[in-house]
Amino acid sequence: MQANGKASGRYQTWLVGLLSLNFGILFFDRNALNFLMPFVQPDLHLSNTQVGVFSSALSLTWALSGLMVGRISDKMGSKKPVIVAATVAFCLCSFVSGIASSFMMLLGARLLMGAAEGGVMPVSHSLIVSEVAPERRGLAMGVAQNLGSNLLGSGLAPLLLVPVAMAYGWRTGFYMAAAPGLITAALIWFTLREPAAVAHADRPTVTLREAFAHRNVVICTVLSILLVSYLVVCWAFMPLFLTKGRGFSPDTMSWLMATLGISAGIGSFVVPAISDVIGRKPVMVFFSFLGVILPLGGLYFHGSTWLLAGIFFFGWGLNGVFPMFMATIPAESVDPRLTATLTGVVMGTGEVLGGVLSPFLAGALADAYGLSAPLWLMLGLTVAAGFCALGLAESAPRVLARRGTAGGTAASALG
Repeated sequence: MQANGKASGRYQTWLVGLLSLNFGILFFDRNALNFLMPFVQPDLHLSNTQVGVFSSALSLTWALSGLMVGRISDKMGSKKPVIVAATVAFCLCSFVSGIASSFMMLLGARLLMGAAEGGVMPVSHSLIVSEVAPERRGLAMGVAQNLGSNLLGSGLAPLLLVPVAMAYGWRTGFYMAAAPGLITAALIWFTLREPAAVAHADRPTVTLREAFAHRNVVICTVLSILLVSYLVVCWAFMPLFLTKGRGFSPDTMSWLMATLGISAGIGSFVVPAISDVIGRKPVMVFFSFLGVILPLGGLYFHGSTWLLAGIFFFGWGLNGVFPMFMATIPAESVDPRLTATLTGVVMGTGEVLGGVLSPFLAGALADAYGLSAPLWLMLGLTVAAGFCALGLAESAPRVLARRGTAGGTAASALG
């Protein structure tokens, strides 16, 4: 342990890296159905509305799990066993997805997978707050939530799953996705410690109701609804739009979608690190508005596929802000002991009102108006998020410290 009460630098790096890898495997499982959908849809005779229902169903149970598990973990003070149990459970659900023979059976598997996965990231963020130094909190949370999830779940998944589906069938893709999580579950159990409870005798506990009196928590919740909707709609319908709406081959679709994973993998540490230095608010505003170029590029750019990949790469940079509004900003705005609870609430609200409703709406719009309709929905969502982010109060510790040093009045962390 270091003098500031946090773990050694080596342990902090291992902790963040392992949690990032684990969440990446989780997202590989979650996104597998989206990339396999061009093969699953005709095999199971699914409508576009049913395609949207799969994402809605997983988002619903993901949200409910996040709300409950984060709260329970904060009350019990137990984190590591929760992550391990959830990891083993979602691996089993991926295998069940592979044996599904009907819409209802696959729907049930997705509901169970969401329930298993939803509590992992809120509790992981709580571990990071307990063990990682505050001045590196934004970077650590960004890496844990976005690096592995995007390199594996958005980058590697389409490049690996599409060829496997073409060669061996889509069911094999789900079986392959089920195994790696068992390895990370074992590593978490044997190499990570349960952090000791830290007393804050000089600071009263902030209740969840008091936390939501802070405008940052409310704004982050609204941002979660808007931007989770943006991501879920993209994952669910962009592969179908690229293959059916734009006429790209499955191979071309797979590497265009992989571009999103590479972008978000780089953004996972670049975007939060920038926010550590210049502030959370300007980064939130800029990258939210930047998201408009992805759906516009998909709709209207008909030049080089490589240039389209570049548009996808930069447009998906908004993925780097997700750990900021889901965990970092709320944790910096109220009592850090509520990190798992607040992350679960913000993420859960976004999943319920955004992740559940938006794919269903996008599917219905696609059936009524064509596969371009979900991309127009994405455009409206990211513009709304940009304007919403303008209302955030700055919370980055370095920025507030500079303002205090310069003689300015720093905003109180408790708002």
